[in-house]
Amino acid sequence: MTTSGPIVLNDRYTLDRAPLGRGGMGEVWGGHDAVLGRRVAVKLVRLTDVPDDLAELERRFLREARVMARLGHPGAPAIHDAGVSEDASHARRMFIVMEYVDGVRLDDVIAETESVPLGWAAAIGAQVAAVLAAAHVKGVLHRDLKPSNLILCRDGAVKVIDFGLALLHDPDVSKLTRSGAILGTALYMPPEQVRSETATARSDLYTLGCVLYEMIAGRPPFVGDTEYAILEQQVGAKPTPLGDFRAEVPPDLADLVAELLAKDPAKRPVDAAVVHRRLLQYVSGARPLPGMADQEASPRRMYADVLTRILHRSAGDAAKRAPGTDDAPRVSRTEMSRARREAAAMAREGRHAEAAQALEAVVEPGGRPLPVDDPDAVKLRMSYANILADAGDRRAAGAFLRLGDDLAERFGAEDERVVQCRLGEADCHARLGDDGLALRLLRGLLADQLAVRSGDDPRVLELRRRVGELEDAVGDHDAARQTLADLHDDLSREAGPDHPSAIRVRDRLERLGP
Repeated sequence: MTTSGPIVLNDRYTLDRAPLGRGGMGEVWGGHDAVLGRRVAVKLVRLTDVPDDLAELERRFLREARVMARLGHPGAPAIHDAGVSEDASHARRMFIVMEYVDGVRLDDVIAETESVPLGWAAAIGAQVAAVLAAAHVKGVLHRDLKPSNLILCRDGAVKVIDFGLALLHDPDVSKLTRSGAILGTALYMPPEQVRSETATARSDLYTLGCVLYEMIAGRPPFVGDTEYAILEQQVGAKPTPLGDFRAEVPPDLADLVAELLAKDPAKRPVDAAVVHRRLLQYVSGARPLPGMADQEASPRRMYADVLTRILHRSAGDAAKRAPGTDDAPRVSRTEMSRARREAAAMAREGRHAEAAQALEAVVEPGGRPLPVDDPDAVKLRMSYANILADAGDRRAAGAFLRLGDDLAERFGAEDERVVQCRLGEADCHARLGDDGLALRLLRGLLADQLAVRSGDDPRVLELRRRVGELEDAVGDHDAARQTLADLHDDLSREAGPDHPSAIRVRDRLERLGP
């Protein structure tokens, strides 16, 4: 829609005559910042219904915009400003002012090339994974990753744009969308999002898998005549193997894409950083894409080249280092002890968010977690994850996951601290309302524990109880009855029917009914 006169927001941002694009959340316009004299992109967020608590909604919107502004990654447009503007008719518009990105959308690249060269597909995917890794660490999900939200710049850099749905990961902000609508785009939507379950970091990995698949195959993993037909396939169908489209696709790369497209989030790669590392080996031999990306030197490429040369480490040297004992920055025991005491004092006062912030710089100096070869470092990272969980911070699950992975790689999956991390990760997902993912994680943990412990081990018995309670929570009442009935029989035989643990399970069974 064109306008009779330019829109001016807050006497500063003059928008172009027509928007650059439209989406489910509003419109993106090019514009001019009168104060700093620069080209900007402006997103106007559309409200389909004006809620009664508009002021509270606007405050929450601005808070979420601040979270995005802190992302601070070169692969995402910088956030310059955010606010609410009122026009002459007193209509209020929420807006975000961002860096203007000059480049070609990935969907146009795919249409032009039909299938993207493998080196470029891996390079684009690895850059997107790097952005997602940074976002997930800060508790931000994208939730609508797709080729039209990826911009390829002429120097080969990729920008991940339109974190519009990420701004709405708080369920209370759902009024910004159509009531009852599923957030996302059908062609790239993970199964759990189709089912209106809670999105997690691994949901973003599924959408990245869809994008990688489309770059390599030249078409999305699932297509259909209607949106419903596509969503149905996202939940229950297997994609055609990539090798059927291109015989030259390396088996390991095809396997990675298949893992990303796993229907069960727990079977996808553990995080975006793992995806990034696995894609890097295929980032080579890419020729320029005429009219889209070239080999001309650019200030950004020159800058990155220096960093690469400074920080380069040979693969042989990396292989010699034990997991969790690389050259990550070290923190003195005095610093760790002080940080733990200060955070504990804040937590006792209920200031969990401040406690987490106090620990963050010590736990991840230089953005890299402390190595797990130091027991004090492990305790500090565990404290950080627990405080994030107590604060209801979405980053808690990721903190437990990364610590558990580091410990498992260094000491083995049977290490008790690994079990504690897996339990903490599952608890975080359950607190966020994703009982299904929590259940899958605990079932996997239970299977792992049964491989190394007896069936009457206290750890195994506790896991069986929690699995049964989650089966009840997700509505699988028959499975819950079976799990808890078998557990009650074992507890009664081992500890007696009047033992508190047996009574607790019996009470739960009675509430379940026959």
